[in-house]
Amino acid sequence: MDLSEAAFGALVKAAVHDPNPSFNRGFIEPALNAFGHSRVQSALLGYLRTGTDLERAGAARAWYWSALPLPMPLVRAKSPGFTGQAGSDDGSAVVAEWNEAALHEFVNNEHLDVRRCILPGLSLRKSAYPPELHDLVEAAVSTARSHPDEYIRHRVEHQVGD
Repeated sequence: MDLSEAAFGALVKAAVHDPNPSFNRGFIEPALNAFGHSRVQSALLGYLRTGTDLERAGAARAWYWSALPLPMPLVRAKSPGFTGQAGSDDGSAVVAEWNEAALHEFVNNEHLDVRRCILPGLSLRKSAYPPELHDLVEAAVSTARSHPDEYIRHRVEHQVGD
């Protein structure tokens, strides 16, 4: 299956707008296989940074699937000069950007669904961030521990313990 350039945006948008955190995999997986991890993750990062609150929550739900291995060898991008599958590109810089942006978003965005969707994938260990973000990690933990939402309070304890 050859996916056009237009399919990229449609797949990522569908994944972000799908409210089911399991079904959105059906959009992310072909996008990863055809266009690569870095490109898909960069698009999700864009939604996290500039989308509506619903899109930010959707990007966090879709992010969960964005590190999948590429099991669909017959799905590829259709473009002139393209000779094969996207391959497993190194998206470590995008992942670091996501982690920092997600940390900021969790602390600064009071939208309940955004916080609920970001928290499970958010590292709450200072060692996962550069020293200049350690205070923000503490703020995230404090925010979650004192949050009025029971799920957020339970989830933070699951992630960091007592």
